[in-house]
Amino acid sequence: MHQYLFFIGDFPIRMYGLMLTLAIFLATGTAYFLARQDGRWHEHVLDIGIYGGFAGLIGARLWDVLFFDWSYYQDHLLEIPFVWQGGMAVQGGMLAGLVTGIVYCKLHKIDWLALADIVCPAMILGQAVGRMANLLNGDAFGAPTGGDFGIIYPEGTLARATYGTQPLWPAEVWEGQLDVVVFALLLVFRAFPHAKGQALCLYGFLYSLERFCLEFLRGDYAEPWLFGLTSAQATSAGFMLICIGFFLYFAHLAKNDPGRIMQPGSAKE
Repeated sequence: MHQYLFFIGDFPIRMYGLMLTLAIFLATGTAYFLARQDGRWHEHVLDIGIYGGFAGLIGARLWDVLFFDWSYYQDHLLEIPFVWQGGMAVQGGMLAGLVTGIVYCKLHKIDWLALADIVCPAMILGQAVGRMANLLNGDAFGAPTGGDFGIIYPEGTLARATYGTQPLWPAEVWEGQLDVVVFALLLVFRAFPHAKGQALCLYGFLYSLERFCLEFLRGDYAEPWLFGLTSAQATSAGFMLICIGFFLYFAHLAKNDPGRIMQPGSAKE
């Protein structure tokens, strides 16, 4: 676990920033492959990836500041850009990236819902790499395991400052691994005909489900926020309900309009 790759004078090149950049590039590259394989809109994917990636970083930070730790940042506004201290909420990044992609598609007359169905596996893959950044930075950590097993973080990390040398649950590691599982499940789902928009809904539901469950092991933002749930659990529960509702709604629309059925490889036939 290394927070710093190297220094240029006194300026640190952080592994956190490097891995987040890698996450954006890998997600964009995978999305390009999926769109080109489908035969539609791949020439726009690189632009969407850049705009959506940076919007996602901003959204992830603001979501964390406003929903998870505003009690601190309201008195330390100048520290809001200090992302290396920890504090990037995936849910905010997902939402900001999606909205940016929708705006881009509207401006270029692209069916954003169909494109989102095509590239959504790439988004969860980027999140998996992003969790590697959290591990290397020592944030998004778990609660103490209560035993002699778990991750002991080094000096200089937020996890070490919070819990000392207590072994912690590898919450961010397991989330990254589950993200890869979701990535595979989305690829399998997309291999079969489905109503337009359902793959995107499945992505949102599966990620929210894993996040809801793993929050029981998190040690950074464990305080109850709503109905005894943490802020991440409450928002995850809300996302799950929304995704289920739209999944069923899109299925209903497809029954009355066969043109809304996504056929694998149909764009090239």
